[in-house]
Amino acid sequence: MTAAKRLDWVDAAKGISILMVVLMYSTYSVGEDTSAVGFMHYVIGFTTPFRMPEFFLISGLFLATVIVRPFARYADRRVVHYFYFYLLWAAIHIAVKAGLGQGDPLLAASQLGLAIVEPYGVLWFIYMLGVFGLLARILWQIKAPHWLVLLVAAGLQMAPIVSQSYIVTQFATYFVYFYLGYAVAPFVFRFVEEVQAFPQLALVGLLAWALLNGALVFTGGSETLPDHTVMGYGALPGVHLLLGIAGAFAVCTAAALLMRLPRMEWLVWLGEHSLIIYLAFALPMSAARIFALKTGLLTEPGMLSLVIFIAATIAPILLLFATRATGVGKFLFDRPTWAHLPGARQATRAARVTRPAATPAE
Repeated sequence: MTAAKRLDWVDAAKGISILMVVLMYSTYSVGEDTSAVGFMHYVIGFTTPFRMPEFFLISGLFLATVIVRPFARYADRRVVHYFYFYLLWAAIHIAVKAGLGQGDPLLAASQLGLAIVEPYGVLWFIYMLGVFGLLARILWQIKAPHWLVLLVAAGLQMAPIVSQSYIVTQFATYFVYFYLGYAVAPFVFRFVEEVQAFPQLALVGLLAWALLNGALVFTGGSETLPDHTVMGYGALPGVHLLLGIAGAFAVCTAAALLMRLPRMEWLVWLGEHSLIIYLAFALPMSAARIFALKTGLLTEPGMLSLVIFIAATIAPILLLFATRATGVGKFLFDRPTWAHLPGARQATRAARVTRPAATPAE
C-alpha cells in the first residue's frame, strides 16, 4: 500500500467533517423557518462538541511540513489562498442577497467592507483558517513553545469569551484545535496507525466514546431548539474542550475504519474537495429550502432537512464539474495567477517546485 493510500483516512475525515457541517446548516435553517425540531436535530446535536474542532484539527495536521517554507510561499498557500476564496465568495453571497432583496448597492458595498474585518456568514471558517495560518507562522518564527501556546489557547477556549467581534469569539473557541493538530500531528498519525492495526478494538472504543459523548450532550439541562442545540454537561468548561478533542480523534478513527471498506473512494473525494463544497453549498441550500417550503412537497422537518442537505452537497459538485468542463468561471474554485503573492513564484522556483497557473481551492 502506498503512503498516499495509507493517508486516505485524512481526506475521509475531512469528508465526514464537511458532511456534518452542511447537514448542520441545512437542519438549523429548516428549524428557523419552520420553528420545528426534527430527527436530524438530534443527529446534529450529537456532533455539536466536535463538528468544527475536528475540521480545524485536521487542517493543522500537515502544517509542520509547510511552516518552514520561505514566508512568501507559506503565506501564499496558507493565508492568501484562503482569503482569496473567502472574499470572492463573500462578494458573491452579498451580491446575490442584494439582488434578491432591496437591491441597495450602498448596503451591499458596506457589507462587503465589513466582511474584510469581520467573517461573513457561513464563510467564517475559511476566514479563520487564514488567521490561524498567519498566527501559527508568527508563533513559529518567534519559537514559541507548543506547550505554552496550547496552554494559553486551552484557557481561551474554556473562558466564557463572547465578544462583539466574531473574530475574537471564534479565535478563542477554535484556535486550540488547529494548533493542537499542528503540535501533535505525529501522535495523531501513530494513533491512526494503531487504529488500522487493531480495528476491532478501535470499534469498541468508538462505541464507548459515542455513548459518553451522547450522554454528556443530552443530559444535564440540555435543550434541542429549532436553530441550535444547548448542550448539557458537555458545555461545561474543560468538558467541552475534552469532548472536542475526543470527538476529533473519534472522527479520525471512524475515517480509518471506513477506509477498510470497499468503494469508499467517494468519501475521500469529498474530503479532497471539502473546501469547494464549503464555499458553494450555502446558496443552493437556501434555494432548495425556499423551494421546498413554498411548494409544500415536504413538511416533516427531519426529512426536509435531509433532502436539503443532499441538494446542498451535490450542487457545488455539479458546479465544479461544469466550470472545469467548460472553462467558464474557473476562478470560482481555482485561484488565478494574479491572486498569488509576488514573491511566491520566485520562492517556489528556488525550491524547484512547479506551481500551476491556478491553485485549486481543495
